[in-house]
Amino acid sequence: MFTGIVEEIGTIRSIEQKEEAMDVSIEASVILQDVEEGDSISINGVCLTVTAFTETTASFDVMPETFRATNFKDLTEGSKVNLERALAAGGRFGGHIVSGHIDGTGKITGKTPEANAVYYEIELPEDLVQYFIHKGSIAVDGTSLTVFGVKGNTILVSLIPHTMEHTILGNKEPGDEVNVECDMIGKYIAHFMKNKNSEEVSSDFLKENGYV
Repeated sequence: MFTGIVEEIGTIRSIEQKEEAMDVSIEASVILQDVEEGDSISINGVCLTVTAFTETTASFDVMPETFRATNFKDLTEGSKVNLERALAAGGRFGGHIVSGHIDGTGKITGKTPEANAVYYEIELPEDLVQYFIHKGSIAVDGTSLTVFGVKGNTILVSLIPHTMEHTILGNKEPGDEVNVECDMIGKYIAHFMKNKNSEEVSSDFLKENGYV
C-alpha cells in the first residue's frame, strides 16, 4: 500500500525487453536505504517487486499485463520515474490510499500556469471517468493529486511548485501519457451500486465452479 507521496525521482539504467515482458534496473538512493529483495516499490504508480539490488540500483520484473496497461512501454534508458516505498506501519499518511494497481492511462491535453500552480487537463478512457468527482483523489504516475474539475472524459488537476520540482510530472507536456489509478473507495462504491446482488452472484459462481 502507498500514499502517492513520491520520495524521489529515479533513473532507468537498463531495460531488457522480451516481447511484452521487461527486466528493468533503476538508479536510486532513498528507496535503497532499507531495501530487501521482495520489497514493493511504486514506480510511476505501478507496484513492482524488487528482484535484486546493489548500492545504487534496484531491479524489477515487468509482466505483460503491466506492460500493456501502463506507460512503461514508453520507458527507455535514461527515463526518469517517480519512486515510493510501501507505507510502513506507523508512517504518516500524507496522500490517499494508493494500491499501485494501474486502472489505465490518460493523456495530458492541456498545461496552464496560474500564479504558483500549474493546471493539467488529462483525458481519460470513458470507463474511468465515473470514478472521479470534484475534490476527489487520483494518482497520476504514482503522485497523489486532487481533482479540481470533471468535464466529459477530461479531468483537471493542479500541481504546486513542490510537486512540479520533486516528481516527473513537472516535465510532462501535452500529448504525454500518464499512469492513472482511480480512488479505491470510489471504485468499491461504484461496484456495489452497480451490482446490488453481487454477493449472491459471487456465491453462485463459486458454487458452480467448485470453489466452495
